[in-house]
Amino acid sequence: MKILVTGGAGFVGSSICLQLKQRYPSFEIVAFDNLKRRGSEMNLADFKEKGIEFVHGDIRNKEDLDAINGYDLLIEASAEASVLAGLDSDPTYIINNNFNGSINCFNSCLKHNAKLIFLSSSRVYPIETIESAKFTEDETRFSFSENQNIPGISHLGISEALALNGARSFYGATKLASELFIEEYASFYGLQASVIRFGVIAGPRQMGKVDQGVVTLWMARHYWKKPLKYIGYGGSGKQVRDMLHIDDLVDLVDLQIQNMNPFLGKVFNAGGGLANSASLLEMSQICEKITGNKIDIASELVNRPADLRIFITDNTKIEAATSWKPTKSVTNIFVDIYQWIQQNEQQLKPLLT
Repeated sequence: MKILVTGGAGFVGSSICLQLKQRYPSFEIVAFDNLKRRGSEMNLADFKEKGIEFVHGDIRNKEDLDAINGYDLLIEASAEASVLAGLDSDPTYIINNNFNGSINCFNSCLKHNAKLIFLSSSRVYPIETIESAKFTEDETRFSFSENQNIPGISHLGISEALALNGARSFYGATKLASELFIEEYASFYGLQASVIRFGVIAGPRQMGKVDQGVVTLWMARHYWKKPLKYIGYGGSGKQVRDMLHIDDLVDLVDLQIQNMNPFLGKVFNAGGGLANSASLLEMSQICEKITGNKIDIASELVNRPADLRIFITDNTKIEAATSWKPTKSVTNIFVDIYQWIQQNEQQLKPLLT
């Protein structure tokens, strides 16, 4: 099998390339990336060592994709993943990259009669609806209440049943638009495609920033004893996210490679779930325990645009329909990131501090 991974030098893309090559040495894996993300160039040496072909290209340029020889499967992991992108400036870049670029990918799949695995996002769900859910507050976190009156929200989190009307961020809108076009391509052109809406993905190889990659950012700041800030929701650090280890994501991709049929024509959520969730405050406590370092953390009361008090993925549908479920805990995630930073300290320090 020949697999093309767009965004192949990014955190998710590079992890998919390297792990699939390890699992399937006979597969031809091609990493396609424009290297815009700072730090992505670090993965090229690993690609060369492991026998993964790298193509420097941009999904916004149809000609770059046309230059790729035939392949069997495209894994679309090339998004501009910042939820803040376009909110305080012209959103043209994120629209061109995440939407128009994806259309080029879909057309490329048709050209080569290839299947598609599209990595979508939990950010397709509308902000106002999630923010209006009932919640409780305890010493270290906010939680969804047991009794909810919004279909698709429960104490387990957000399910695929949540209505999609409402604003969600330009990032989320581009992902949802791409999902809708996949449905059209499948219906009218016969594109065989899988759509998975992922929540927060974390683990080694992620270049963490304030607006994307918060788990790595949190560990890096503790590792190098740099300050942090709790932003919004009273500045208490009680806002919550569930986290999915990158290895669990690759396991799900692998499952689709083996048998795409259970995924065709459906949309699934996939995240860490309630059991693998943590607030920023709880993340600080975990990082302190692992690193032995306590850092200064300031508070800012004003909420950031497009932020959410709570997002937890309800995995009920995908766990019922497939054999997949998360296996790595929140602690596993932070320990693995810590060890990765420790092993690559000199390379990573200028990128993560």
